[in-house]
Amino acid sequence: MTTELDTLATALYARVDDLLKSAPELAPWRPRVGFAPALSDAELVTLAVLSGLLGYHCERRWLRYAHAELRGMFPCLPQQSGYGKRLRKSIALVAAVIRVLACDTSLWWDEVWVADSTPVECGRSMETARRSALAGWAEYGYCASHSRYFWGLRLHLVCTLGGLPVLFALSGAKADEREVLLGMLATAPRVLADHPHPTLIADRQFYGRAFERELAAGGVRLLRPARAGEAERPGASVFKPLRQTIESINQTFKAQLDLERHGGRTPAGVIVRIFVKVLALTAAIWHNDHTGQPVKRSLTRYDH
Repeated sequence: MTTELDTLATALYARVDDLLKSAPELAPWRPRVGFAPALSDAELVTLAVLSGLLGYHCERRWLRYAHAELRGMFPCLPQQSGYGKRLRKSIALVAAVIRVLACDTSLWWDEVWVADSTPVECGRSMETARRSALAGWAEYGYCASHSRYFWGLRLHLVCTLGGLPVLFALSGAKADEREVLLGMLATAPRVLADHPHPTLIADRQFYGRAFERELAAGGVRLLRPARAGEAERPGASVFKPLRQTIESINQTFKAQLDLERHGGRTPAGVIVRIFVKVLALTAAIWHNDHTGQPVKRSLTRYDH
């Protein structure tokens, strides 16, 4: 591991450990009577983030590497079954750590956001679609950016222009992106409290008078390209370069964090694996911001 990744892991562990001491209710529930886990929850989250940054999407391969190379940092490593069970029970903790780290960066206060969704493929065969535990949530959808159909989910993102995830959600592939966006805003009142009048830049599918009225009621100003038959909308000149920004953020998830190679086979498994990838990007931005790096979203210091 590089010195930079070791430093990030140490800082992340300390931050999560402090968080759990101040808010112990965030830790996964476990009975009072019984053996305490040798690997702490802070170590578990740190270990999961390292797997995302280093590109391990198979838990067995990751733990083999950790047993061989990371014993100095994690002396009490579990086996794959125990690691997977504990990680699936830590979804709420992972989501809380994402928000805490994001709020602890200078990028959190940016008032301009970009919104989009990207496919999360979960299978390719018809047999998988019929028999998978994800059937009923995962579904067939179409990705216009890559002109392809897929079976799976969509990761919905609202990010700052620097790539920091502000809001995120997983939905079926056919979910209405406008409804998902409104749902994300409704379930995160603190975000709008911290950003009273944000500007949201989105694509053409975020349209509709009722939709824009709901955003305006929450103080959100929407900028999007005009649809066919519409008059030109304000801010049209900035859409093309800023559209490339959200595509670049999606590409970071796809290419560097292997978003679609998550390996999840159950709803909880998929959710925690995708959330870990969001946390890995957030942790890298958080550490780059605190160490004064010029490019906050760069992962190259940590991926080897």
